[in-house]
Amino acid sequence: MTAAGYLAVDSGGSGLRVAVGVPGREPPVQGETREPVRTGARGIDPGHLLAQLLPLARALAAEAGVESLDTAVVGAAGFTTLGEALRAELPGALVRELDVRRVALAADAVTAYAGALGARPGAVLAAGTGLIAVGTDLRGWRRADGWGHLLGDCGSGAWIGRAGLEAALRAFDGRDGGSAPLLASARERFGPMPGLPGLVYPRADRPAVLASFAPQVAVCAPHDPVAAGILRTAARHMAESAAAVCPAEGTGEEERRGAPEAAPEVALTGGLSKLGDPLLVPLREELARRLPHARLVPAEGDPLHGSVRIAVDLATDRLTLPGEPTMFHVVPARVTETPPKGG
Repeated sequence: MTAAGYLAVDSGGSGLRVAVGVPGREPPVQGETREPVRTGARGIDPGHLLAQLLPLARALAAEAGVESLDTAVVGAAGFTTLGEALRAELPGALVRELDVRRVALAADAVTAYAGALGARPGAVLAAGTGLIAVGTDLRGWRRADGWGHLLGDCGSGAWIGRAGLEAALRAFDGRDGGSAPLLASARERFGPMPGLPGLVYPRADRPAVLASFAPQVAVCAPHDPVAAGILRTAARHMAESAAAVCPAEGTGEEERRGAPEAAPEVALTGGLSKLGDPLLVPLREELARRLPHARLVPAEGDPLHGSVRIAVDLATDRLTLPGEPTMFHVVPARVTETPPKGG
């Protein structure tokens, strides 16, 4: 066995990804579950999360040779708007069950940020089925969009897929704005167009169904102006969200030290980057136009990597990312202290 370690968690739409490690020793041991954490009237269900997490965390700790887990960081999709029960119950449960001393709960957008940029000022577009932009000047957090496929997520995979299917249906009807290539792709994927609403509307995973058509929009874009226009519009929406959260300048720390102020950085993370140049070329153009003071950089890692980074910094008292109750909730040490057993 070895020294106290950390537990890092990424809870997303496909289940939990979990890492256990020791600061200064790489890489951590990783595992995953395949069942998404339930949500209900109280938001994200802390009991269901714990039921999946605890056996896996203990197994990974044994595999890593970690005697005790000193620090736990949980990043969760939906934490900003559905995390009330998690904030109320999860820290105490982790203390009781795993005897951790430090706990942080975060929106998956924050762990995506930490994975992509670490603790540097800038903005991250977390773009997959949905889309949210987060930014920080290391004094506070800003977010834009992330309102779901009915009210927002503009430029996301679900948005692109829905726009592509609309263009296919316009072509099927003979209306303006239709796309014959997208109609052919939609028929190949979903079958006859009159049956499309029945394949989409009743589904609980409707955003994922819509997003599944986004790659076909990218395939059609090089030879179809309608598909190309959809991706240009998506890029504009994405850049608008990034511009809304990106700091205008660095943290000010460089100026106080007499050094040139660092430009904020912008990174894209999530599955939408796999659409390639049909989306990324107009996105780079829009970001350069809207954020000329910022620097576009590749993401260094994913949300689980971000949870690991936060856990290591928290465990070693080097955490510089700002706290914010609904986005990044660092539990005070006194809250996680437990009375002696039998007391």
